[in-house]
Amino acid sequence: MKQTRPYGDVCVDEQQKIEHQIELATRAAALVKDETTVQRFRNFAEELKQKLLRMMGRGKVRARAYELWEQAGRPVDRDVEFWLEAERQIEEEREQRRPSGPSEKR
Repeated sequence: MKQTRPYGDVCVDEQQKIEHQIELATRAAALVKDETTVQRFRNFAEELKQKLLRMMGRGKVRARAYELWEQAGRPVDRDVEFWLEAERQIEEEREQRRPSGPSEKR
């Protein structure tokens, strides 16, 4: 039986499949002459990239929620609370990494 190693919420096998599909869609877009079909392939590749990012993001949230749960002494029936707090923290970190926009000028 084939074993897969989890990477957050995504099995490495699943991640590799999606990355392969992205590569195929990108290659196909380069070979096709019809601009409408090219755009469809590009859109498909972009959708797959977004799916992969979301899948990997859930793994980060799960790991953070678990850390928070452990730090709080592993209480029962507060999983949603820890999940939401983990999402908030990760989004806050993401916002801090974004460069300041022109609206921040004085």
